Amino acid sequence: MAKAKIHSGAAKRFKKTAGGYKRKSAYRSHILTKMTTKRKRQLRGTSMIHDHDKVLVDRMLRAC
Repeated sequence: MAKAKIHSGAAKRFKKTAGGYKRKSAYRSHILTKMTTKRKRQLRGTSMIHDHDKVLVDRMLRAC
């Protein structure tokens, strides 16, 4: 039987923790010059994914 593969894009974006999955904020990759300092500061760090998305992320990362 073939090995179950994980979703490689999801594996790069989500990390499993004791409380669920953590993720980084969007809109922090490029073209940051037009964004205010306050907005960039608020997008720092990580947060947990929503409970409704946990089922989808679990399915994508089933081999982890």
